[in-house]
Amino acid sequence: MIKYPSRHCTVELQALPSRIGQVRRIVSAQLRYWHLDALTDRAVLGVTELLTNVHRHAQPDKMCTVEIELLLDRLKVSVRDHDPRLPVVEDAESLATCGRGLAMVAAVSESWGARPDGERGKVVWFTLPTPSSMRKTPPRPPRRTDTETSSRPPRRTPAEAPARRFTEVEPVGRAEPADAGRPAAHAPARSAVPG
Repeated sequence: MIKYPSRHCTVELQALPSRIGQVRRIVSAQLRYWHLDALTDRAVLGVTELLTNVHRHAQPDKMCTVEIELLLDRLKVSVRDHDPRLPVVEDAESLATCGRGLAMVAAVSESWGARPDGERGKVVWFTLPTPSSMRKTPPRPPRRTDTETSSRPPRRTPAEAPARRFTEVEPVGRAEPADAGRPAAHAPARSAVPG
C-alpha cells in the first residue's frame, strides 16, 4: 500500500531484493515530485542499505514499512520492521564484502539512529538536509506602488532585470570589410557531402 500525502510517503513491503528496487524507484519519484532531485542519490543509497539489513537480519519476517517525510529543513527516511534487535555498527575488515551498510548511511546523512518500536520491532532512520532553495528566504522589500511618486524610474534588482537571450559574438579569423559602411558579405554554405 502506498500513500502520497503532500509531505509524507509510506510504503509497506516485504524486504526482498526485487522489492527493494521498486522502493528505490518510488523514493526517486517522490523526491522528484517534491523538487528534491539533489537528495535522490543519498536517499536511495540510505534506504537500500536499511532495507538490505532488514532482508539479511530481521526476524521473524521480512515485512517492513518505509516512510519518507519532508520536514521544514530536512528529509527524514525511516524503515520500521518487526525485529526488536537494534542494529550495531561494526568495523568491517578491509576485504569484507558486507558489514558497511550503517557506516555508509552515517557517511551520507546528516544524522541517523535506531529506536525500539513498541514491544516488537524497531525503527532505523536517517535525515538529509534539504537544499538551501527549499529553506525560507528573507522577505523582499515592498514594491513601489503606482500611487507613490518619484522623479526617478524604479531601480531593477538583478532578479527583475530582463534576461539576455543571445550573446553577440565576433567572427573569428574574418578580416574587416574594405568599406565599413557596407554590410559584410557572408561566405556561401559548404556541404560535407562531395558533389
